[in-house]
Amino acid sequence: MSGWIKGALGALALGLLVGCNNSPHPAGAERENALYMAFRERSPRYLDPTSSYTAPESTFTYEITEPPYGYHPLKRPYTLIPRAAAALATPYFLDAQGRRLPDDAPDDQIAQAVYDIEIRPGLKWSPHPAFAKDAQGQYRYHHLKPGELGDKRSPFDFAQLGTREVVAEDFVYALKRHASPRVEAPLAAVFSEHVIGLRDYMALLRRESEKQLAGLPQTLADKPFLDLRRWPLAGAEAVNDHLLRIRLKGRYPQWQYWLATNFLSAIPWEVDAFYAQPGMAANGLGWNQWPVGSGPFMMTESVQDRRHVMSRNPNYRVDTYPCDGSPGDREAGRLDDCGKRLPFVDKVVAVNVKEELPIKEMFKQGYLDLPEMDRADWGVNLGVDRDDSDEVKAFFKERGFQLPMDVDITNWYLGFNWLDPVVGRGDTPEQQRRNRALRQAISIAIDWEEGYGRIFRAKGGDAAHGIIPPGVFGSKEGQPGEFNPVTHRLVNGRPVRRPLEDAMRLMDEAGYPGGRDAKTGKPLVLNYDFQRVVTPELKAENDWLVRQFAKLGIQLDVRATDFNQFQEKVLKGKHQIFWWGWFADYPDAENFLFLLYGPSSKSLHEGENVANYSNPEFDRLFKRLQSLEDGPEKAAVMARMNDIVRQDAPWAWGFWSYSGLAFQRWVHNGKPGVVVRDRARYLRVDVQDRARSIAAWNQPVWWPLLALAAGGLAIGVATRRAWRARETATALGGGR
Repeated sequence: MSGWIKGALGALALGLLVGCNNSPHPAGAERENALYMAFRERSPRYLDPTSSYTAPESTFTYEITEPPYGYHPLKRPYTLIPRAAAALATPYFLDAQGRRLPDDAPDDQIAQAVYDIEIRPGLKWSPHPAFAKDAQGQYRYHHLKPGELGDKRSPFDFAQLGTREVVAEDFVYALKRHASPRVEAPLAAVFSEHVIGLRDYMALLRRESEKQLAGLPQTLADKPFLDLRRWPLAGAEAVNDHLLRIRLKGRYPQWQYWLATNFLSAIPWEVDAFYAQPGMAANGLGWNQWPVGSGPFMMTESVQDRRHVMSRNPNYRVDTYPCDGSPGDREAGRLDDCGKRLPFVDKVVAVNVKEELPIKEMFKQGYLDLPEMDRADWGVNLGVDRDDSDEVKAFFKERGFQLPMDVDITNWYLGFNWLDPVVGRGDTPEQQRRNRALRQAISIAIDWEEGYGRIFRAKGGDAAHGIIPPGVFGSKEGQPGEFNPVTHRLVNGRPVRRPLEDAMRLMDEAGYPGGRDAKTGKPLVLNYDFQRVVTPELKAENDWLVRQFAKLGIQLDVRATDFNQFQEKVLKGKHQIFWWGWFADYPDAENFLFLLYGPSSKSLHEGENVANYSNPEFDRLFKRLQSLEDGPEKAAVMARMNDIVRQDAPWAWGFWSYSGLAFQRWVHNGKPGVVVRDRARYLRVDVQDRARSIAAWNQPVWWPLLALAAGGLAIGVATRRAWRARETATALGGGR
């Protein structure tokens, strides 16, 4: 056999051997004490805890930073626990003269609710060059000269790293950042309504920022450091290094839940100053790429749109696994690690896999310990696969895949931009009536029971009848006789979607009989702004939605982008109809009702009201709700707010999704819980079981190589014979 034949066969054989391995990780990764998962789309846009407000980002922010509070990983209903705080604080109340009031004082007497929060002593920031000092005690990297930054693209490219203790002033600084015009702060509007002085502080910082930037280019990426320590905030102070005091306007029971979000995680001023230096933005050095915290992990590798690695924070406090939980947790083995030191894994590795099918196959092969950390539908998705046949069910059982499921407080919906002239509020009373009829007609036509109850079961749930989720105080979802009268009617005591004829009558009222403009005769074309690139598995869902609109004669134009581009679009108010979901931040109706609160408008105020909905009565009731403890009065206010938005229909209500996670059998302590965002610190991996299983599940299939070798040998022999015959013929010809 000639040399080129041998080389070709060898290369082909090597290619087949490599092709047998579908692992996204380096060889031997399965033997490391690491947790492996995937992420889709692009890398998270915001990892700055002041800015981050999406589920994919929470995978990182809640592990790296530590809010004062958190949630017990096992207890249901959800139970608050201390994180950076030493204990949960009970607020006390003051009147307008600063005199202390009894806890049951009426709202009209309460001028302030005061939270005195004790911060754990001994908390340390993860290692970072922003804290490094020279022999004289001066910050080593706070005054870099031109050229000194060089090609450094990671905090770990710097020769010296440092740390210091986390103190109460760092939490004060974090609250101040919500007022900074230099920071994307989606909760600024909400917090400014409650934290005393924050609204005025926002105006102050705008003025100071403008003075500082006067004469500088508007496009300057690295703006000078705006040192928030210079100006006090009336509603937040550090009484001492370990006592944080927050003053709120009146009674606001839900503040305890905000204390469990990344928005109130401590922020060290040193890191703000470090990242504000010239050249940092160009080198990808900033809060959104390299967040800093006192949590169990720290970002140690960040490759845009490819790979992110969080490694164990060597400065993390003493933290132990809980010894209590909910009924069934002990039987499920979730208390076996009682009292053991956290976190269990040395690092968390997230790799970019853009489509669902490859993620699913990698999980089945064992290369992913869980598909994605932030998505609560993987257990549902794989559960549908499992139940497709006895053969698949046996396969899942043999491999020991864990698919725990639960009912949770998560929804998906279709929204209408209130600022849009066609599907929004409308400028005149007549236009408002027509637009409302159009939204109601669409809400009837979209058959969520069919789509996400029978067709797309892998992402399914129960059709929603309003904005308040089941499982929180005051919700009537799913209760007998409870339904949305705009979209449903009662038949034999059960809610049934209204017939299409009702929707067509509303289309006539809206001025679009048969889906055409009554004045021009032109077909009604609406734009659907979808927040992800339409992969094959998403195309079927979008096609289904197009058909729902087609029932009314409406042409739906799908305008798909990736999530970052979608965020830009909604910030500018350029969306019309959109798909959105909400994973609850905390287990209270306020966390869903505020999604339609006018001052939280996404396009106008950078809040989380993506529909930009505004209704004066709803907004007034929302303010009333915020001061109410759970009870009959709060339930009545919730019911009225629900009725208002049912009629206005700023959303086509969508569905309450099932919550289900997926873990390999060697991953321990996994439990669904949408508000438990720091799950990685509790997960333990049996590395030996993983290594054995991956080796057994992915044994090379040799027969194609043997067949290839035999075929190659036959080709080689035939080629050799042909060559000899030709040489012989040439020799004979030459002798004549």
